[in-house]
Amino acid sequence: MEDFYYHDDDDDLSHNDSYDYSYDHSVCDKEAVRSFAGVFLPVIYSLALVVGLAGNALVVAVYASRSRLRTLTDVCILNLAASDLLLLVTLPFWAADAVHGWRLGAAACKLTSFLYSANFSCGMLLLACISMDRYRAVAHSAVGRTARGPRGRRQWALVCLVLWAVAIFLGLPELVFSTVKHSHYRMYCTAVYPPSMGRPAKATLELLEVTLRFVVPFLVMVVCYCRVGWALSQAPGVRRDKKWRALRVLLAVVAVFLLTQLPYNVVKLCRALDIIYMLVTNCEVSKRLDHAMQVTESLALTHACINPLLYAFIGSSFKGHVLKTAKRLGQRIGRHPRPGDGEPAVEIALNTRNQNQSQSGSDETDTSTFSM
Repeated sequence: MEDFYYHDDDDDLSHNDSYDYSYDHSVCDKEAVRSFAGVFLPVIYSLALVVGLAGNALVVAVYASRSRLRTLTDVCILNLAASDLLLLVTLPFWAADAVHGWRLGAAACKLTSFLYSANFSCGMLLLACISMDRYRAVAHSAVGRTARGPRGRRQWALVCLVLWAVAIFLGLPELVFSTVKHSHYRMYCTAVYPPSMGRPAKATLELLEVTLRFVVPFLVMVVCYCRVGWALSQAPGVRRDKKWRALRVLLAVVAVFLLTQLPYNVVKLCRALDIIYMLVTNCEVSKRLDHAMQVTESLALTHACINPLLYAFIGSSFKGHVLKTAKRLGQRIGRHPRPGDGEPAVEIALNTRNQNQSQSGSDETDTSTFSM
């Protein structure tokens, strides 16, 4: 967890804390930073927890109840919701840490820090995977993208396993170095790096996180969705208003990712540069960076609440499955469906359908790719 930023004069201290330290032989008092965190973070984390749990739990319940996930995007959305849930359940611990300090011991500190970091990384990687699969749905035949026996499902499982493995790798530093440290009459859960690592190693970890959590996913999303948008604009037989409606969804996905993740990663990049070159030499500048880290990281966390809206609820197949589930539930409690109940109409879908399937009248059309 990276609530605070500071420039440390002591190599064994973490960059995640708000300890007081010296600039020009004078103590920089960080009490204002700690007081701000004690009010701001619990409020933001509580809102994120309530909204995020509701949306992601519904996604998991709906997708897990399906007898078969039809595309890699479906599998990634299910994993994304599970990852976001694991990330969100750590927030109450960090909120309590901001108010009262850490009271759960070193083992809980390591586990909570690891879950936060690994699932944050996993969410970003899964977003990149979803954009790649959506591009494949438009640029290539749907054959191979929908499950055709155990082999296809094994391929999907392998893709998700690789993504989780990379995310776990990115979370290992938190698992290894996180511990409980005493400062200002309180205990804090923070990463404490040994002096042998040196500043370059700390900066390398920061840059690696920025690259794999933000730069790579963002570039993949931009390239894939630009190609999807171009293919959509050239699609024959589709009205212009429907094309524009789907293009707005593409733009919203990229814009939300950029707006929520860019500020946080810019601050992380500044911190990495300061670790290497010791750029921050003023107390007020350091406190402003502390506040910037708190605000931008909280903004980045809101993506876990927005993901269900962007990647599941806008899809007609997901909404149709929700309606079917509700209808079955209503029938079980004695409510009979009215004529006309059913799946919502699909106005436009970014999908491809194999010609043989179309000729045979198969209903295995992929509608979960990008529907409005």
